[in-house]
Amino acid sequence: MLDIETVGIREFRANLHKYTSGGKAPIAITSHGEPCGYYIPVRSSPEKKDFEALKNAAQQISVLLEESGVDEDTVISEYQKIRHPAG
Repeated sequence: MLDIETVGIREFRANLHKYTSGGKAPIAITSHGEPCGYYIPVRSSPEKKDFEALKNAAQQISVLLEESGVDEDTVISEYQKIRHPAG
């Protein structure tokens, strides 16, 4: 069972930035001890640094494949054999 943090509505409102920045878990908001709503954070969109890291990794893989003499089709074929072995 998911353990959800519970926060009073006044506390939530007074510290809105604290509860809405960087949190990954839902928060139950209460009024007079009774749940009145939930704050469910959304995942932030990828940042430029994430795309740069992915682009860098792809370039490194390309270099490794070229240096080893292995092409993309061979990698895909081997991956499919591992994922879906015959028999």
